[in-house]
Amino acid sequence: MKNKNLVPAEDFCLHHNIEYSFISSLGESGIINVTSVQKSTFLQVDDLGKLEKFMRLHYDLQINLEGLETINHLLEKIENMQEELRLLQNRM
Repeated sequence: MKNKNLVPAEDFCLHHNIEYSFISSLGESGIINVTSVQKSTFLQVDDLGKLEKFMRLHYDLQINLEGLETINHLLEKIENMQEELRLLQNRM
């Protein structure tokens, strides 16, 4: 499959020397978007920065999946609040 918006998960794992199960866990929890095509797994290019951030949190700081889910939830809440603040400021 030749799609500029998808990166093979296997290539990402080899490049960063991480286990595929980590990516699978993040995909199952909804932290990142994982796409399966013909028995191959692909990652969205837009999610790579987020994936690398959570990879560092997990491997460098030893934060477990539940902690990563909590961090992701809080980051999304902050982004939503910032967007709401921007909208309110533009109304003034």
